[in-house]
Amino acid sequence: MVDFLTAHRNVRLHFTPTYSSWLNQVENWFSRIQRDVIARGVFTSVKDLDRKLMRYIREHNQNPKPIKWKYDDPSRRICPVPSQ
Repeated sequence: MVDFLTAHRNVRLHFTPTYSSWLNQVENWFSRIQRDVIARGVFTSVKDLDRKLMRYIREHNQNPKPIKWKYDDPSRRICPVPSQ
């Protein structure tokens, strides 16, 4: 790996956690943007799209709310709850 990185100085490795819960949060955020801004929007230009996205982000940041994680399907839990 060291030899490869030495030979290819423009390559950067980014190590991420093996568990993907952090990625779920990113997917949730992009889903909100898609649903609330892009799918419902009419944009006259890229600049208009950019302006509306930034307004959405500013409004969201003024009143942030934590994501409430919920599992509806116990079989999909990483560690199933033992039956009593």
